[in-house]
Amino acid sequence: MTAEASYRRHNRARILEGGPIAAEIRSRLSNEVRSFRDRGGFAPTLAVLLIGADAPSAVYLHQIVRSCRSTGVTGRVVEMGERVTTALIRRRIDELNRDPLVSGIIVQMPLPRRIPLRAVIESIDPRKDVDGLHPQNAGLLSLGYEGFLPATAQAAVEILKRSGYRLEGLDATVIGRSNVVGKPASLLLQREHCTVTTCHRRTDDLPGHVARADLVVVAAGSPGLVTGAMLKPGALVVDVGINVVGDRIVGDVEFESASKVADAITPVPGGVGPLTNAILLEHLLAAARAQHGE
Repeated sequence: MTAEASYRRHNRARILEGGPIAAEIRSRLSNEVRSFRDRGGFAPTLAVLLIGADAPSAVYLHQIVRSCRSTGVTGRVVEMGERVTTALIRRRIDELNRDPLVSGIIVQMPLPRRIPLRAVIESIDPRKDVDGLHPQNAGLLSLGYEGFLPATAQAAVEILKRSGYRLEGLDATVIGRSNVVGKPASLLLQREHCTVTTCHRRTDDLPGHVARADLVVVAAGSPGLVTGAMLKPGALVVDVGINVVGDRIVGDVEFESASKVADAITPVPGGVGPLTNAILLEHLLAAARAQHGE
């Protein structure tokens, strides 16, 4: 199914909600986690490092903890203050690396500006890097080999595939080039045989690139960056942005105008986020099995 072929002539997009897909994954995982616990005597633990007090990170953190509870795994929040040093963070990660009950470790983004991302990410044992950010896993992704994938980028692609869309041959524009979402999303779309253009804050004529795209993935952290007027009629739109504006959580896409032009669009909240959390738990169980010789 291509974006053009499936365009809804009543001029209202199909809303791609991640919750129902995530619920199916969690239901399956609950049984698999129970079996793992019966065999090994413990449930896998996901350790989440929260450094500082970034508002979108806090929202995402609570969603992850709820997902852990619903599948029988343990979610351990490791809070570290705004003024924590890089050395202390690395020592804490090393403790988690050596903890046999901790099967996966993730670090909430963004980090405070003074904390170098590389120093933190490289400290995580690649076998416990369930969000696929360690250089070893990033290298496996770039080569097309098996390894842990960045969960948000994977969710951005999976929500389309699990909703019945055929991605092969589409012109895709990814807005954002972070190591967390933008770059891996581009690589994953290439695996699906899309022709991918990566845009960013220094891209000339961003509206022109968006207007030509059958598929737009937006992960720029800029509320309302993409509007309906920019989109090609019948485009698929995946909004990965999480922004707190006043008392609301909004994405990077102006939802009201975009939903009148697109064929399908993910809402914020409720789109990519729930599926990301479920995929993280899939990665966690895979990590636990590998670490214990299954």
